[in-house]
Amino acid sequence: MDKRFILFLVLSVLVLVVSQKLFPPARQARSAASTAQSADSTRKLAQDTTHRLAHPDTQVVERGRAAALAETSPATPIAGPAAPAETVTVTTPRVVYRFSTLGAMPIGVNTRDYKALSPGGGTVQLVRAGSPLYRYDLIRGPRDTVHLDRVAFTVDSSLLHAGGAGSLTFHGASGGSAIAITYTFAPDSYVVRVKGAVQGGQGGQAMLMTIPFGLHSAETDTVDDEHHFAYVLKPRHDSPNSIAFSKLDTTVARMEAGPLTWIATKSKYFVVALLTDTTGTPFSSAVLRGIPHGKEVATSASATAVQPLGPNGEFAFEMYAGPQEWRRLVAVGRDFDEVNPYGGIFKGVVQPFATVIMRVLLWMHAHLTLSYGWVLIVFGVAVRIVLWPLNQSAMRAQLKLQRIQPELQALQKKYKTQPDKQQAEMMRLYKEHGMSPFSPLAGCLPMLIPMPVLYALYYVFLNTIEFRGVPFLWMADISQKDPYYILPIVMGISMFVLSWIGLRAAPPNQQAKTMAYIMPVFMTVLFYRFAAGLNLYYAVQNIAALPQQWLIAKERAKAVPAAVSGPAKGSASGSAGSAGPAG
Repeated sequence: MDKRFILFLVLSVLVLVVSQKLFPPARQARSAASTAQSADSTRKLAQDTTHRLAHPDTQVVERGRAAALAETSPATPIAGPAAPAETVTVTTPRVVYRFSTLGAMPIGVNTRDYKALSPGGGTVQLVRAGSPLYRYDLIRGPRDTVHLDRVAFTVDSSLLHAGGAGSLTFHGASGGSAIAITYTFAPDSYVVRVKGAVQGGQGGQAMLMTIPFGLHSAETDTVDDEHHFAYVLKPRHDSPNSIAFSKLDTTVARMEAGPLTWIATKSKYFVVALLTDTTGTPFSSAVLRGIPHGKEVATSASATAVQPLGPNGEFAFEMYAGPQEWRRLVAVGRDFDEVNPYGGIFKGVVQPFATVIMRVLLWMHAHLTLSYGWVLIVFGVAVRIVLWPLNQSAMRAQLKLQRIQPELQALQKKYKTQPDKQQAEMMRLYKEHGMSPFSPLAGCLPMLIPMPVLYALYYVFLNTIEFRGVPFLWMADISQKDPYYILPIVMGISMFVLSWIGLRAAPPNQQAKTMAYIMPVFMTVLFYRFAAGLNLYYAVQNIAALPQQWLIAKERAKAVPAAVSGPAKGSASGSAGSAGPAG
């Protein structure tokens, strides 16, 4: 195998390792005292709650099965009494919310800014029929739980103004306890502030919030969307943790200890989340469980967040139900922009680059007033221009290395039994040509630097809603594969041409020649199902690199006579040194 190719692979691993050290996941300091205090105050409540939610015969699992059935039979009722319920609709500029007076819970949300790409169209509905955004259960004691979705509430909407601003308050009672829940809306936001209180009677210990059993897919590729169904939990002192529906056991509940800042359920582009304030009462724990399903991929699950009630029976959090727009997620704070973490196991490497790339692409889209297709073209060319000086320096370093390669080989052969002498002579040769032993590394850098950008773009196109449904030229959606596979083919051809030019006037190398044919085919096969936007960017990168590769090839062609004469002299002198003077 070619030594430079081996060096390239080694450096790739080093870049990943070093980047992990340079860009570690943000973590907040957590004192031992605060940890112990939190554990002591929540342990018993968490144990009681886990026992209550972990068994197959609990109401939570039964309702989860009912919600799963509702996917195929929307008319199937979720477990509960046949009590009369009214639906209260709140319309804001961004969202249409629907609340039920039975349980004072949000039962539906439609985003007004996004259209469903699945058959039927219309606006995007986040949750399935029969599954509320979340449901309340009040814990009063070790064996006393009040399911609020069986409690009828009255509603006070007098503070709700036109355009969805203001608040909506529900009042109810159970077991002598008065329960009030208030939702406060903002006109240009997907965030709803929720405050509640349980007063009088037996009071309560904690409020449980069970978030959707399943989201509604509004995408063209429903199966791909369902593969992204997952719960994401943010520990107060750690990074978010994503758990796919398919990873949850249907027989054993999974306990996630707190304190938790937020818990969310997400699809590929949308999310429903409950968030606590960083200075308020966090969720003490969460209990997750899979729900039996008959599909190839799990589309239903159960997740319940536990929030202890305050001294006056109060609880508070925020609900975010909407798109995973990067700027909005960042504005929410609390690391909510990591609800859809980029990079998987390489998150520490990819996430920083993805953040920078998102900022640049969004800025270009806003200030250049171009569609995202043209933004990608401009971005691809700009990256090549920025890297031009480094590429130029690296390629010329490779030319120098090619010129002295025969002399290096001669020295290695001549002093193969004298390692110290061999090292000294090689250092002398490097110095004579204005090079160093690290010069070969410079030739690999241009290949390594674009790699994190390419990885980051892969994840950006995989999950970024800003590219969802964006048309460009013959493509209806650059976040989906090219329907005619034109871009993957162009990408492969441009890669081959780039390699072909790079081999012109280069020393014979069968491995390099073989790779020049294999790699374009391999990359075309690998990329043909990737997002069209990613193929567009990669093809533009290759095409933008052609002029520089051509100029370097011309320089190499001019240097061929010197490279040829150099080896001959080097060999002759090496022979003379071995055989002694001719007489």
